[in-house]
Amino acid sequence: MFGAWTAWHLVKRGQRVALLDAYGPAHSRASSGGETRIIRMGYGADELYTRWSKRSLGQWKELFAVTRQPLFLETGVLWMAGDDDERLRQTSATLKQCGVAFEEMDRMALQKRYPQIELEGIRSGIFEPNSGVLMARRGVAAVVEDAVRLGVEYRCAQVVEPSRSSRAQEVATSDGEKIVAGHFVFACGPWLGKTFPEILGARIFPSRQEVFFFGIPAGDTRFAPPALPTWLFQEDLVYGMPDIEGRGLKIAFDEHGKLVDPDTQSRIVSPEMTEFVRKYVARRFPVLKDAPIVETRVCQYENSSNGDFLIDRHPETENVWFAGGGSGHGFKHGPAVGEYVSCRLLDGGATEARFSLATKDTMQRRAVY
Repeated sequence: MFGAWTAWHLVKRGQRVALLDAYGPAHSRASSGGETRIIRMGYGADELYTRWSKRSLGQWKELFAVTRQPLFLETGVLWMAGDDDERLRQTSATLKQCGVAFEEMDRMALQKRYPQIELEGIRSGIFEPNSGVLMARRGVAAVVEDAVRLGVEYRCAQVVEPSRSSRAQEVATSDGEKIVAGHFVFACGPWLGKTFPEILGARIFPSRQEVFFFGIPAGDTRFAPPALPTWLFQEDLVYGMPDIEGRGLKIAFDEHGKLVDPDTQSRIVSPEMTEFVRKYVARRFPVLKDAPIVETRVCQYENSSNGDFLIDRHPETENVWFAGGGSGHGFKHGPAVGEYVSCRLLDGGATEARFSLATKDTMQRRAVY
């Protein structure tokens, strides 16, 4: 997603752009793959990401209007918290500051509106009515297709020799082709550490993340939008989506899984997580206690040490750039990331210190959720 939107923004600014992808847009091994992603405005007190989400949603909508593909679903996003509601209070203040519409709800209001949810331990919530779900795989393809329409040259190719000189002249692909350019942007997600092992090998942490879909009872509309929005339980580090396109209730844990190699990790869910998720669904959605698991997926986050993005110049090669560190929350920000990268390349635009390589450690201390 970061690479696709970067190419889109660069070609919109009159640049000649080649977009290379080793496996194809939103392929099954990509962190941008899969059917759906949340787009939310709430980030606690973190105004930067709230503003980027807001700006990105506008660009997503503009793109889908041009391509005539309805790939944003306004399901609304519901945040829920228990005794520790500080993050919700911070979110409320930030949303007000940024002009984002939302509704605050107490336990009684939540119970009345969402009786299908077991609210044990939940005291309050925030509902973002204009947020929702991006159709991820098709969204990436839509960005790439529109970029190609605008003049981007797309190739399915693997770069095997990043330059090691002070200024890169070309890159080589696995089929022996040499591609010459003035700037090179590497937005290769969980492969960043493998592509630049000396610099990023210890600073990008690909983690295994398992996703489950639970089948809905026949004729039951309580788990489809608008009856059920996209939802997040703050203390539990769990998120999910309503029944979209008949795929069932989506659920996943935002806690980082074990570190993996994106090329070799198993893409089959584990028995341990399957049992854990079953128990959780039975607790929070009692009607689905014995519901079948109708679909599963194993992907990966590409975490930075603190959850902030990595968007910076190579420390030794002046015209090579990194764009990654999506850290499980980056998909929605694709348009804003592409815009930021293009400004850095072409204008030397303002730098956000949080995205610098210097702020990325070799130990994980997550600060962004």
